[in-house]
Amino acid sequence: IEPMYQYSLVWFINLYLNSIKNSAQSDELETRIENLNQHFTESIYRNVCRSLFEKDKLLFSLILTIGIQKGSDSVDDDVWRFLLTGGVALDNPHPNPAHEWLGDKNWGEVVRASELPNLKGLMEDFQNNPDEWKKVYDTVSPHEADYPGKWNALRGLDRMVVLRCLRPDKIVPAVQEYIVEYQGRQFIEPPTFDLAGTFLDSNCCSPLIFVLSPGADPMNSLLKFAADKGLKGEAVQTVSLGQGQGPVAQRYIDKALKDGTWVVLQNCHLATSWMGQLEKICEEVIIPEATHVDFRLWLTSYPTDQFPVSILQNGVKMTNEPPKGLRANLMRSYKNDPISDATFFDGCNKPENWHKILFALCFFHAVVQERRKFGPLGWNIPYEFNESDLRISMRQLQMFLNDYDTPQWEALLYLTGECNYGGRVTDDKDRRLLNCLLNIYYQPDVVETAQMKFSESGHYYCPDDNGHQGFVDYISGLPIIANPEVFGLHDNADITKDNQETQQLFDGVLLTLPRQQGGKGKSPQQQIEDLAHDILSKLPADFNLEEVMKKYPVDYNESMNTVLRQELIRFNRLTSVIRSSLVNLGKAIKGLVVMSSDLDEVFNSMLIGKVPAPWASKSYPSLKPLGSYVADLLTRLKFLQSWIDVGAPDVFWLSGFFFTQSFLTGVSQNFARKYTIPIDHLGFKFKVTEQEHENEVESKPEDGAYIRGLFLEGARWDKTAGALNESLPKTLFDSVPIIWLIPEQRKNIDSTGTYNCPIYKTSARRGVLSTTGHSTNFVMFMNLPSNQPESHWVNRGVAMLCQLDD
Repeated sequence: IEPMYQYSLVWFINLYLNSIKNSAQSDELETRIENLNQHFTESIYRNVCRSLFEKDKLLFSLILTIGIQKGSDSVDDDVWRFLLTGGVALDNPHPNPAHEWLGDKNWGEVVRASELPNLKGLMEDFQNNPDEWKKVYDTVSPHEADYPGKWNALRGLDRMVVLRCLRPDKIVPAVQEYIVEYQGRQFIEPPTFDLAGTFLDSNCCSPLIFVLSPGADPMNSLLKFAADKGLKGEAVQTVSLGQGQGPVAQRYIDKALKDGTWVVLQNCHLATSWMGQLEKICEEVIIPEATHVDFRLWLTSYPTDQFPVSILQNGVKMTNEPPKGLRANLMRSYKNDPISDATFFDGCNKPENWHKILFALCFFHAVVQERRKFGPLGWNIPYEFNESDLRISMRQLQMFLNDYDTPQWEALLYLTGECNYGGRVTDDKDRRLLNCLLNIYYQPDVVETAQMKFSESGHYYCPDDNGHQGFVDYISGLPIIANPEVFGLHDNADITKDNQETQQLFDGVLLTLPRQQGGKGKSPQQQIEDLAHDILSKLPADFNLEEVMKKYPVDYNESMNTVLRQELIRFNRLTSVIRSSLVNLGKAIKGLVVMSSDLDEVFNSMLIGKVPAPWASKSYPSLKPLGSYVADLLTRLKFLQSWIDVGAPDVFWLSGFFFTQSFLTGVSQNFARKYTIPIDHLGFKFKVTEQEHENEVESKPEDGAYIRGLFLEGARWDKTAGALNESLPKTLFDSVPIIWLIPEQRKNIDSTGTYNCPIYKTSARRGVLSTTGHSTNFVMFMNLPSNQPESHWVNRGVAMLCQLDD
């Protein structure tokens, strides 16, 4: 899960011995064992938790709780695995009884869940009482709601499985309640960062390791703690590791070993080549007989797999992440240097302007950092914006205000948006978003309007200048959990964020699980054999390229023939990899061939319903689970087969292409050759038609092409207004009607009153930077009519996707 999470058996045994010493004594054997168990469980939780990042603390509690439950035989492994994966099946023969509110993926999970022992009859109940289940689906907190009829008696994992099928976004609070019920509240309230307590657990031979995260700097608290211990000046030697600093660090360690002082080695991740030497020092030099009892070695490092495992296992690890949330972020900016320093805060000759714009800048900094939690809806790539970006922007702001009579907005926007923060941004869509956000906070209204609003609701605004304390008081009054609107996002963004948290939690647990043992049903080998046989029976033969070449030869006036041929070559490559790996897997299970690492990877991935890496490396981008991926692949192959059999379709399924750009180039090329216009002068105009399905279209357009299969995220297409509009509550994706791509000379394309909407292949939105300067996940921009300014949709993170993840 993280390279720094390493623990040794020796460390574990020491904790165990401590528990025997420190737990409550009793002459009653049962009571004594109970006290030991209680004390040891809490001790393990506390000690491991302090070395975990916030994101993994709940994951650890869940694994711990399930482990203890399994020990007392209270967990059915099939139910537990189902909760994590949602089951694996290729197709679902039962029609969805409530497709207007229940997604097909959710319905598929309900059908598969009905096979679990305590959930038999669930599918029939959904079919007979969809309205009763809709009430649960619509409540604000379905994890606390009553289930219809007999299902309300479900407890524990069974109840969570039903919640997973209905509202996966509420799994995290349900998991917390489950842990409280079976283990106690202290297991979802991780201990706070406690340097003194950690110090007591250490000794002179075990290093203390700070695992760093962006925005966290433990040095101040460490120096303050050292001062409290009476260590000042020379008694704490710090070395920031880097080129040539290894020998310096070694000298300090040799001296401190004798004197009983402390050495702090910062940023070990920057000196990976010296880590071997450090490991040697820890094993051979820092030994009990040669070390003063007061000596301590402190290390700080970002997570890296180059860090010596032996140091991690024997050292005392801790993390100290900055508190999350908009309010905490703003408070941190105001409580830390340089704003907390009165000479800096009052060091401008236009105090009113300075204090207000400074607050707006800190607010912008908090928004760009906190948007990361919304995943691709927030930023395509999660950038590590940090305090130094804020600090340099503040100093420049102060300098410009001191040197000029009026605020130089243009220069400030450029320096802050394009250089200080923008310098980190590699994706052009993210750069556009960064500048749209900055334009909200860096504008004359901040100074000219009293209490200028930063959000539509008006909860967030720029307060009047009542000195440093006035700003701190205003920040203290802000809500702890910020609504998505303050980030410019729709309320649905919270559901997207919660779904991602659920997925991360389950993916994390799956990484820690051993291979499934044969339970009451089929053995894992039998399951995979059946699944492989099922996929092979559905997979059609490879396309016959020679036949296709005869039927669709290279033609100057019809580029689509070339597009078709290139697509078939790519799909043949993918299907042959899938076919050969499944055939060999069947032989390996029977023991006829050796189970190679690739085949093992295919086996393990299929067991948890994920697309195996050997397939993904030859595949088009897809985030679908295995069952949906195979179904999607078969639909694509069918689309191409129908093209071969009856000719090019009237409406092209844009998502069905392996390499979408070749199709777009083909459309442009046909137009360019027909009207003898240079192809590099062409762009596209877009017309969203009223037709939803391809059978409503009577014939191909004269020029260009009709396309289908796109989904809008962050907004919806309003058919009556013929423009973009706000999403409906709980509807995260909206399917778009058929669109007419019309090639046109760029100089004739008018984009006023439109939003330039990016199209991506998957909801991850990020890919690898390709030679075009765009990411491999990006398809093109499409101008969509809009009644709102473009920045509104940019801040909403609105994009079109070729396929969903279910």
